[in-house]
Amino acid sequence: MERGKGMKFVGDSRVKANNRKPNIPKDYSEYPGKTEAFWPNFLLKEWMVGAVFLMGYLLITVAHPAPLERMADPTDAGYIPLPDWYFLFLYQLLKYQYASGDFNVIGTIVMPGIAFGALLLAPWLDTGKERRPFRRPIATSMMILGFISVFYLTWESVDQHDWEAAAEQGAIVEEADINTDVEGYAIYSSHDSCIGCHGDTMTGGAGGPSLLDTEKSPEEVMEVITNGIGAMPAGLFEGTDEELEILAEYISAHGNPEDE
Repeated sequence: MERGKGMKFVGDSRVKANNRKPNIPKDYSEYPGKTEAFWPNFLLKEWMVGAVFLMGYLLITVAHPAPLERMADPTDAGYIPLPDWYFLFLYQLLKYQYASGDFNVIGTIVMPGIAFGALLLAPWLDTGKERRPFRRPIATSMMILGFISVFYLTWESVDQHDWEAAAEQGAIVEEADINTDVEGYAIYSSHDSCIGCHGDTMTGGAGGPSLLDTEKSPEEVMEVITNGIGAMPAGLFEGTDEELEILAEYISAHGNPEDE
């Protein structure tokens, strides 16, 4: 009988394999340019940092809700729109001479396109494997320049904006309950200088303030209509003296609700 003839090898599931190793990340010290495994080491760190920032943003939104303004009015030509904070640097850029007006295309397309295009091309412009900023001059200088530009333009936009006027323009005004079936409202609505600036419900409009709760007497209202006040010029009313008196009494009545 030959040696090994007729022998069969069988496996036993009760015997554990000795060649199994725990899930230990590789030692990347022998590979230049690599420091750790992407999964799970690096990716877990990214998730943890993202979770911290996400919780921070959620807490900020709860503590400081978004400021709401009144509904958009396409007829209000005096309203100055303001974008969200993350677009303020682009908004400020359009205020400069060579980025607005005749050069509007440069400020809206060319300059932002070059800036963001350079950031998108950064991985191909700097292919170094170094992680130290001072050993990656191209990428480091691009990021520093981008950060300084965005920070400066955002700061200038916030500093130059008239926040008090913007808050007054965007203030939410409750619907006014005014009497539209009387002669005073007919005179008011027939004059474009009245209804065009102060709105059909006298709550304010294209550059004109609200006429409700002004607490002015009919004589004071007539004085304002005749001689003007602030940005309102004199001589806008073209009606008769009798119509002026009726209009003044009507506006004063709504400006002093307790007298109605």
